[in-house]
Amino acid sequence: MLYELRIYHCAPSRMPALLKRFEEVTLKKWDEHGIRQAGFWTVEIGDNNHDLYYMLEWESLAEREEKWNAFQADPEWIEARADSEKDGPILKGISNHILKPTAFSSVK
Repeated sequence: MLYELRIYHCAPSRMPALLKRFEEVTLKKWDEHGIRQAGFWTVEIGDNNHDLYYMLEWESLAEREEKWNAFQADPEWIEARADSEKDGPILKGISNHILKPTAFSSVK
């Protein structure tokens, strides 16, 4: 199993729009494409409360490539993303890491 840690760096005051997009659109589209989330987090105490952290769970890099590319090309997703940014861009940037659990990790 592989885990993908994605960190979305929001533009100031745009976190509510990002959270709304996930709740109302993104998670449904992921379900349609078979994308599995392992969790979402916002920063309660720390350096930047404009960041959203989340993890996706993949069987392999091949699964990730197939499902993520299909999701990104989905016309309904493209339209919904554009609609959610009609008041301006939501993200300033994205950090992305593919993580492999160690032999002693409680997460396998």
